[in-house]
Amino acid sequence: MNPSLKRTPLFPLYAEFPGVRCIDFGGWELPVQFTGIGREHEAVRQQAGLFDVSHMGEFLVTGTFAEAFLQRVTTNDVSRLADGQAQYTLMCYEDGGVVDDLLVYRLSADQFMLVVNASNIDKDFRWLESHLLGDVSLENKSDSTALLALQGPNAQAIAARVTDADLNALSPFHFIPESKVCGVSALVSRSGYTGEDGFEFYVAADDAPTLWKGLMEAGEPLGLTPAGLGARDTLRFEAKLPLYGQELSDKITPLEAGLGFFVKLTKEDFIGRDTLLRQKEEGVPRKLVGIEMIDRGIPRSHYPVYAGDRQIGEVTTGTQSPTLKRNLGLALVQAEYGELGTEVEVEIRGNRLKAVVVKAPFYRRNVKS
Repeated sequence: MNPSLKRTPLFPLYAEFPGVRCIDFGGWELPVQFTGIGREHEAVRQQAGLFDVSHMGEFLVTGTFAEAFLQRVTTNDVSRLADGQAQYTLMCYEDGGVVDDLLVYRLSADQFMLVVNASNIDKDFRWLESHLLGDVSLENKSDSTALLALQGPNAQAIAARVTDADLNALSPFHFIPESKVCGVSALVSRSGYTGEDGFEFYVAADDAPTLWKGLMEAGEPLGLTPAGLGARDTLRFEAKLPLYGQELSDKITPLEAGLGFFVKLTKEDFIGRDTLLRQKEEGVPRKLVGIEMIDRGIPRSHYPVYAGDRQIGEVTTGTQSPTLKRNLGLALVQAEYGELGTEVEVEIRGNRLKAVVVKAPFYRRNVKS
């Protein structure tokens, strides 16, 4: 245990799990696993997993110019949101590099909640402050807010046991601003970061232990297991959900990362628009692609990718897929090498090993009609 690291309100409960292993994650002491990454990954794909993601940041944006402000600083079209809807979006610098990727929740016409990455909380807040316009207030609620994510095929059945909210009526990227869950007040969002159906519960920090215990108890008959950062990473990787610092950064644009859908170039001016519009018209210089190893080896973050003797990019994330049992990676490569079926080489511990560009996401859940 490292006393210099920040801890979530659930940290004292980790000790109840003898197999828990915590790591330093961006200045936070967080569980990488409770019982094993593979087991936790499989539980989320087959049954359900519960994640403590209280390290994430939450900002409140309020005022009559709140929507106009968010239109200016984010790439997606905030004006399309109705009350109770959420949106994935990005904030960019003028050169198109990414400040952060985030979720925007519309609470009302003049009140929004932003959910940002934990390692970027301070940087994002300063950047947003520097671009405030009109009647807009910005408040950092991160320390007083906890976030739990219940993910997997059994998530709805588990949540239904502990809330009176009509979860059937809650579509993806919609939320209920205030509901009782395990007896505590929560914002309930149908969202997640695993490629599975699920819910995210935003609660007051002091209420987090009650919610965690209530969900774990309700989920025990349905296979619910606590899950750590390790499984969260392999799950999001299989679904090709980007991680800031790997698939996104101040040196990687949303278009290079394959996130053009979330960049509305037709809306009014936003920070980075000119660069991104030019990049779209001229063609992206780099492209995020899926790769599968042909030779035996596992691609890892920052491993160089070659075509012949020429380095054409690098791996952003890679692992042996727990679901598919294949050695897979995401790689940012020069665009001309991004076609499906293109053979490349990944340098692993000094050896160049063959790989091929394949379709990603690697995993999509079966959605029943």
